[in-house]
Amino acid sequence: MQGLLEAIQKWHIHPAIDHFTVAILIVAVLTDLIASMFSTRLWLRYAALALMIAGTAAAWGSNVTGGWEADRVWNAVKAAGGPAYVTLQSHAWWGDWLPWVFLVLAVWRIGVQLFGFMAETRLLYLLAALVAAILISYQSYLGGKLVYDYGVGTALFAAAPATPSPQAEATGPATPLPTVYVPAATVTPEAAAPTTVPSASVTASAMPSAAPVTPSGSQSPMPQPSASPTSTPSASGAEDSNTSATPAISPGTTIRPPDPHPGATSL
Repeated sequence: MQGLLEAIQKWHIHPAIDHFTVAILIVAVLTDLIASMFSTRLWLRYAALALMIAGTAAAWGSNVTGGWEADRVWNAVKAAGGPAYVTLQSHAWWGDWLPWVFLVLAVWRIGVQLFGFMAETRLLYLLAALVAAILISYQSYLGGKLVYDYGVGTALFAAAPATPSPQAEATGPATPLPTVYVPAATVTPEAAAPTTVPSASVTASAMPSAAPVTPSGSQSPMPQPSASPTSTPSASGAEDSNTSATPAISPGTTIRPPDPHPGATSL
């Protein structure tokens, strides 16, 4: 018997039983709602009762096979943590309580059908059964999320690396920033030697008078600029006759005072 049970566990029949459970319970509630609109169709009410009983039995089958799957994957999902573990906890919690809910509904439905004093609670039963159908649909959604979003129970989940926690990322080694090479600014010969443009207002007299020295040690002659002022024409275009021109004096010339007048000695 134990060998047969282990073989059944390896078949992974939990998804198949889950699909059957969800489908048959939802159909049972819908059938009972339709039977309320056609009170003369008693066979619809009996069909809804039979479906509710079968769906409740399937819910307990889902609970047992879900426990097998939980024993197989619980430790791995808990070690990985994250949203997969939270979803697994919610799915397991609803899987533990919903079979009891539908067991109560099945007994209630039997009493509504067999006992006249309970027939008055039919409307209240339908509301409770509708809420239970919505809850089991939500639980089946969580099961699909576990498989298709997180790969729980599949080989892909076992091969996926564990997601590092935020604390591990914060205390881990810092990632070095990439080095960016910025070339240094080089001075080109044209930029290093500033170009000076001589001003037109600089006269020849401002030039240095020292003659350049040749390799032989002798000074090369350099033409000296003339120091004689130029006369400026007046507004009428004629020179002033009272202004005498100053003779040009070349550098190095000795200027002697004029000889005194012969009659100045007798004074």
